[in-house]
Amino acid sequence: MTSWVGLLKPGDWLTILLGLTACASSFPLAWQIGVAEKAVVRLGGEVFSELDLTRDRRIEVPGPLGITTVVVDRRRARVASDPGPRQYCVRQGWLARPGEIAICAPNQVSVEIQGGRRTYDSLSY
Repeated sequence: MTSWVGLLKPGDWLTILLGLTACASSFPLAWQIGVAEKAVVRLGGEVFSELDLTRDRRIEVPGPLGITTVVVDRRRARVASDPGPRQYCVRQGWLARPGEIAICAPNQVSVEIQGGRRTYDSLSY
């Protein structure tokens, strides 16, 4: 039984090499992420505040259930505390890439990171 590698001609090797080169060179372009510029805090669907990520700060957002605390630190943002029962938005952790979002549904508060270029995932595709 002959090996299939022995059946490849020089043109086949060139095609394989060009294909691998095209895949390797397109990988960084396809998976680029944008630079996070600001965090948009919404209350009841309306913009409550736009926070510049270059300045560390803490704000309190008064929702229907109580106060939600949003923290900006080292070009990232997170919900530090929320009066909601399940704490999903607090467990979301630090948001640092454009398109990332934490939603505190019971308190009607959300924090979204925005930038020049959004990343894509299965939800935004």
